[in-house]
Amino acid sequence: MLRTIGRRLLLLVPTLFGLTLLLFFWVRALPGGPAVALLGERATPERVAEINELYGFNEPLIAQYFTWLGQLLQGNFGVSIQTQRPVTEEFARRFPATLELTIFAIILAVGLGIAIGYWAARRHGRAGDHVAVFGSLLGITIPVFFLAFMLKWLFAVQLGWLPSDGRQDPRMDATHYTNLYVLDGIITGEWDAAWDAFLHLILPGIALATIPLAIITRITRASVLEVQNSDFVRTGMAKGISRGTIRSRFIMRNSLLPVVTTIGLQFGLLLSGAILTESVFAYPGIGSFLYRAIFSRDYPVLQGFILFIAILYALINLIVDVSYSFIDPRVRVQ
Repeated sequence: MLRTIGRRLLLLVPTLFGLTLLLFFWVRALPGGPAVALLGERATPERVAEINELYGFNEPLIAQYFTWLGQLLQGNFGVSIQTQRPVTEEFARRFPATLELTIFAIILAVGLGIAIGYWAARRHGRAGDHVAVFGSLLGITIPVFFLAFMLKWLFAVQLGWLPSDGRQDPRMDATHYTNLYVLDGIITGEWDAAWDAFLHLILPGIALATIPLAIITRITRASVLEVQNSDFVRTGMAKGISRGTIRSRFIMRNSLLPVVTTIGLQFGLLLSGAILTESVFAYPGIGSFLYRAIFSRDYPVLQGFILFIAILYALINLIVDVSYSFIDPRVRVQ
């Protein structure tokens, strides 16, 4: 197990090096430049030259790359052109918001997706199965930004049941230790703050969970259908093993490998920052900040945030691989 983890971590090094190359030259290939994007109508040749000189954008690209790579190896991801604060500080400020939203969305998607997928597989070919398949297809095809606008318009604007934007009511004097607002409210006993933060998660969380929910439902259904028709399941039933044991230990446990893989991939994608969802709900996570960074050509933020996200994604995949051995002992033997 430890050897496998060490090997995967070593393979991460050349992967990240290749990513830095692609990332650096892709960002530099974006049309326009950060100086013009920031200055707008106030852009003069003198001001543009001043910003380019300040950030080293007038040097040859290869020199800029090795300068940036050297800074990365020292733990320096640069300074945001927009805010003039270190990229690591900006990421640390906004990542808890995205993490909290992602956890809410993935719990919703996994809890409902596995239950609906299993329920549909047990009713294969009947009306309930057709409804589940149609609903999952609808969840995949509806654009996230459209669903987000509709949820906001209906539940926040028309009905007024839920807040329309932000993470918490700005009038609320809440204490924040971890910057996970719901957790902070529970830790400090400020239940009104925790509840208010939870209400702010509902609409963006539902919008964000829709596609993972649909995918997990379909994967669970397909996996359960495959396993429940296996020989060992029929053998267990012929030997008189209870239905509960067959469903939990024979069917569900052996159906989990593809489902866990899907959950890991979806969790990594959600952590990468839901740009559209966070922008619609003015949610202050890494997705909305990346959105602004793209339009302002904030190279340090784009490079740093995407690199952080890539590292997180690789670590999540490693955790998923390790979890296989706990779900299926056959993997541990291999």
